[in-house]
Amino acid sequence: AWDLDPGVRFLNHGSFGACPRAVLEAQSRLQAELEREPVQFMARRLPSYLDEARESLASFMGAAASDLVFVPNATTGVNTVLRSLTFEPGDELLVTNHGYNACSNAARFVCERAGAEAKVAEIPFPLQSEQQVLDAILAAVTPKTRLALIDHITSPTGLVLPIARIVRELRERGVETLVDGAHGPGMLELNLDEIGAAYYTGNCHKWLCTPKGSGLLHVRRDLQDSVRPTVISHGANSPRADRSRFQVEFDWVGTTDPSALLVIPTAIEYLGGLIDGGWPAIWDRHKRQALAARELLCSALDVPEPSPPDMIAALASVP
Repeated sequence: AWDLDPGVRFLNHGSFGACPRAVLEAQSRLQAELEREPVQFMARRLPSYLDEARESLASFMGAAASDLVFVPNATTGVNTVLRSLTFEPGDELLVTNHGYNACSNAARFVCERAGAEAKVAEIPFPLQSEQQVLDAILAAVTPKTRLALIDHITSPTGLVLPIARIVRELRERGVETLVDGAHGPGMLELNLDEIGAAYYTGNCHKWLCTPKGSGLLHVRRDLQDSVRPTVISHGANSPRADRSRFQVEFDWVGTTDPSALLVIPTAIEYLGGLIDGGWPAIWDRHKRQALAARELLCSALDVPEPSPPDMIAALASVP
């Protein structure tokens, strides 16, 4: 079903993913349609195509389609939010030592430019409980904390953080959360409305197996007016009666190939049909296989398991 090299055991799916042939074929058909009549496709058909893809993805992720826009990847999503906000000298932006380097760099960049500080919460690893994560993050909050950038699933350690609890506890302290959910879509069942983060960004080209360059940004409705794409284009002064300025601006940021985004519904349906039980069975299988592999490694290296099983989904790290 995949074009992966049969001579390689491809275990690093979390970095860039791999796309099934069936999804690539659907993308090729859309690219052919685009090239047959580029103006008709981009100017006339694309808005409705994007709406269809957005509705499908929003349903899959427990969100309203009106709160979701597309970005090329989660790093772009993080940059988009950080560059939309205004930081003042003395403000603090909270990150963790388990954060993704690219996004931590973005946090440091906006802080350096504004005279603010990127403060690091030191989450231990190995660890014994989710509470240690929450305690480490809350201990780093001060009256100067403006925003927290927190991974949902940590890239370097593979931990599923208790993100809904983190978001709730931070908001009770007056701090909003930008969730780097790069690995979220397709790795585990999501309900973005229940998580309640101010901002949640993720990749579809990892565990949803879409073509490269397909990601999402979910913004809580009360904050959408303040979030602008990193590229300002026609949407800034081209309102539409059937959608918000938030969506209009992100739907058109110049000439790009949108086909990777448009086959998101194809990927959701195709992968969900690969095994009996659909997506819940896939999530269960991910977890069981990751834990089994971790157990083998820990046994071979004679080291204890570094985190509780309930903090693992499809990634596992062993010191």
